[in-house]
Amino acid sequence: MIIGALVYWTVETSLEEQMTARIDSEIELLTDEMHAEGNAELIEQVERRQNVLNLEYLLIGANGTRITGDMPVTPTTLGWSDKALATDRSGNGAARILHIHSVELDNGMRLSVADDYGSIEDMRHAWLEAGIWSLIAFLVLSVMGGLLLSRAFLRRVDIIRNTAQAIISGDLESRIPLSGTNDNFDLLSRTLNQMLDRIQVLMEGVRHMSNDIAHALRTPLGRLHQKLETARAHAAGNASCERAIDRAQLETEAILKTFSALLRIAQIEVAARQSGFRDVNLSTLFETVAEAYSVAAEEQGKTISANIAPSVRTRGDRELLAEMLANLLDNAIRHTPLGTHIDVSLQLNGSKIIASVADNGPGVPSEAKERIFQRFYRLDRSAKVEGTGLGLALVAAVSGLHGWQLSIADNAPGLRIEMSIDAAPSDSLSTAEPKRAASPYTRRGELAVGG
Repeated sequence: MIIGALVYWTVETSLEEQMTARIDSEIELLTDEMHAEGNAELIEQVERRQNVLNLEYLLIGANGTRITGDMPVTPTTLGWSDKALATDRSGNGAARILHIHSVELDNGMRLSVADDYGSIEDMRHAWLEAGIWSLIAFLVLSVMGGLLLSRAFLRRVDIIRNTAQAIISGDLESRIPLSGTNDNFDLLSRTLNQMLDRIQVLMEGVRHMSNDIAHALRTPLGRLHQKLETARAHAAGNASCERAIDRAQLETEAILKTFSALLRIAQIEVAARQSGFRDVNLSTLFETVAEAYSVAAEEQGKTISANIAPSVRTRGDRELLAEMLANLLDNAIRHTPLGTHIDVSLQLNGSKIIASVADNGPGVPSEAKERIFQRFYRLDRSAKVEGTGLGLALVAAVSGLHGWQLSIADNAPGLRIEMSIDAAPSDSLSTAEPKRAASPYTRRGELAVGG
């Protein structure tokens, strides 16, 4: 718009200067004719030129009478002036403006020559029309170009977002592909990939260190447990020694369980178990685990009821899913008082599978709901309850590996832990490929590792 305004002003100024120069040139020519040939030749030239040129003339005598000329108005002053007319030369009523230059000749006559602004007005209209169409074209092209650029921009952003989502889902090998243009997005992607490589190296180092520590300590702790058993056998008859050894054995067993649970969670969190994913009948699995834990619940004065929809299937690791449900039930049994009722539910709600374990016990304070899935976190009232504080951390790891959405809510009274996932199409349950190499399964009978 600024460039258009500058060009318009330049063209208009140029046309006005040309009009002024043309009028001045005509007056100079007629003045020279008068000086050379006299008044008669001046009158003849005015009459001839007004019929040939697209200019208007007026010649007034010294006594103020009109001698000749076709100018429809009479200027009242010398010099330059503009006069507005209601009609054009054809009398069709179109308004026009005359740009007039009047001079007094040496013989006392007054000569006026005028040109109208019609050409400049035509230029103005043409320029405005062209400007409007140019602006429309500019806006259309800008919108189209903006859409194309935004699509290209968002496509690259989506690639980065999808890579980040894959890494969040556990695929630490995922990297942002480069387009090869070496533009700013490629430079950013290359920097992010280098950062991800570094983070992966650090995470692998921490994981290996944790695993090495756990493996290294499990062996001497196992030998310590065996020696305590041997000492217990040789301490027969010494009651105080037997009690001390029994306490030491319990502490050793608790430490061994903690290390086993940490190793299990580490294996799950690095998605090393997805090679074990198969078509799983969740309904049968939930019924089996709920029935198995019903006996333990009854022994502690609690009841378990199951509300399980038939033929609910998903893709996953059967043993890990069983371990997840077992830890939820074990947690509910351990941390609730006598008479508590525990409800296990598995339902299809539209396109979602929703599973939950709820109880009518004392529940969890609102400030602790976001922390109960952290490793080793235990409520104050649970400090005396046997357990490692890793059961719900393992639940979170298994649900994350399988893509389940984990949530916790008040059961009014009690606690409700709910898990949901999109129901996979039936044909995909048998065709999906595993992602990673397998790691050893949990031995039968070791469903619950936490508490």
